Amino acid sequence: MAQLKLKGVYKRYDNAERSFFRKAAQNDFAVKNLSFACEDGEFVGILGPSGCGKTTTLRMVAGLEEITAGDIYIGETRINDLLPKDRNIGLAFEDYALYPPLTVYENLAFNMRAQKKSDAEVKKAIDYVAPLLKVEDLLGMKPPALSGGQKQRVNIARAIVRRPGLLLLDEPLSHLDGKMRQQLRHEIKRMHHEIKCTTIIVTHDQMEAMSLADRIVIMKDGDLQQMGAPIEVYDNPVNAFVAGFIGEPPMNLLSSVIVRGDGGWLFTFPDSDLRVEVPQRYHDVVSDGMRVTLGVRPVDVMVANIRQRAARLLSRSTKIWETRGESA
Repeated sequence: MAQLKLKGVYKRYDNAERSFFRKAAQNDFAVKNLSFACEDGEFVGILGPSGCGKTTTLRMVAGLEEITAGDIYIGETRINDLLPKDRNIGLAFEDYALYPPLTVYENLAFNMRAQKKSDAEVKKAIDYVAPLLKVEDLLGMKPPALSGGQKQRVNIARAIVRRPGLLLLDEPLSHLDGKMRQQLRHEIKRMHHEIKCTTIIVTHDQMEAMSLADRIVIMKDGDLQQMGAPIEVYDNPVNAFVAGFIGEPPMNLLSSVIVRGDGGWLFTFPDSDLRVEVPQRYHDVVSDGMRVTLGVRPVDVMVANIRQRAARLLSRSTKIWETRGESA
């Protein structure tokens, strides 16, 4: 197992007209000042919309992309300048990248034989890994004869057969149908508990991240938005982006203005005479005329007399964020 730390990591794809040493535009960086840590044996998901920098982050950890600035550590070792082969990392790509002429057994053995491992060591490792990913019956077959789910199992098995300290999964289920994705999510989680390897999965699918990860890193436009346990980012999102991104269906986000009422603070809404009491926990942070974004989870909405039940409902299910200039 291995502990992974990222400290102030930046990535920018330079060209002749750009320099890191000048003040760069906000959108120059694919990853900006990214810092987080994964504990030994932890399963961490990096989640975000397309283009947020999550795969770039994974590739920097793997050594496939150079780091523009910042540091990455595995344990106490700074790995910025280490070659990928020296980082003790297993990587399963989004595409299976199996060798078509080789059998499944030979695909699994390929990297170990490149490291001059003996046949006995190779067989022992494959005999351990194959049952974990349920590929023991496929060892004599070649990739063209396998289904998509079988190929992905082999792909992941090849990444862990060397028993790496850190396992990186780059959207490993994106090519599979819904039923197969659900089955493989279960098998990946079971495999993680078996091998106790620090694992990072990159995905844009929140269901994958929420069901697999111990903690989730949520990114947007190269920035870290929030890191926490699935229930934490769902119940206590730090901003409107996280609130709207996490949850299916997404949280309802409503523009509101706070006003002083006879009995306390009230949410008011444009073009509506509806007034809803502000939950007690927000009384110390709101003020008269404050513009906020009010978030309500659809799962907490009930058909009822809203004037009688809205305050009780909002007291447990809402989040608010102050709106400054543009919408939160």
